[in-house]
Amino acid sequence: MVLFFTSSAVDPSAIIYMGRDKVENEELIRYAWPQDVWFHVDKLSSAHVYLRMPDAMTWDNIPEALLTDCAQLVKANSIEGNKKDNLTIIYTPGDNLKKSGDMAVGQVSFHSDKRVKRVHVDTRQNPIVNRLNKTKVERQVDHEQEKVDRLKQEAAARRVAAAEKKKADLELARAREAEKAARSYDSLFNVEDADDSNIPRKTGKELEEDFM
Repeated sequence: MVLFFTSSAVDPSAIIYMGRDKVENEELIRYAWPQDVWFHVDKLSSAHVYLRMPDAMTWDNIPEALLTDCAQLVKANSIEGNKKDNLTIIYTPGDNLKKSGDMAVGQVSFHSDKRVKRVHVDTRQNPIVNRLNKTKVERQVDHEQEKVDRLKQEAAARRVAAAEKKKADLELARAREAEKAARSYDSLFNVEDADDSNIPRKTGKELEEDFM
């Protein structure tokens, strides 16, 4: 089972989730989304908490209020960490999590330590923890099907974006052709005017004589 929380620290709200036990944590490590950020108490046992970042948010620029929500939830779900002050919470993108066959269940390391950030937590803030717990929903998740659905949605979004770009490029090309044609016409018209200006103008009497 997976526990889901909703953070109202940002608008639109953000989803935070975590596994109920270390076995579920294994699945979360395996199926973390590209926009997921993993949180854990540094050097202590704790829940594996994930932030599913809203669109346009990057893991190295998470709003401070949302970062605090995640850190407080991690601390509150650490048996030892919940009793201590002045903790360090580490976090990293989900795709930086590294799992090898010789690791214990729930244990994880990183592909790159340079992509690991830290946030300091002075003490537990009950108003934040209570607010998050009120939004808690427990749900059974088919991780494999969720991955398939996500990949389909992402592929569809890419196709839509490609079609819109193609349409925009075509409209731009047509506009440029029209502008080019207009410039050519104006240039031709100006040349004809210039040629006509070199022809001597006849007087009214000369025109009458031509008529006669």
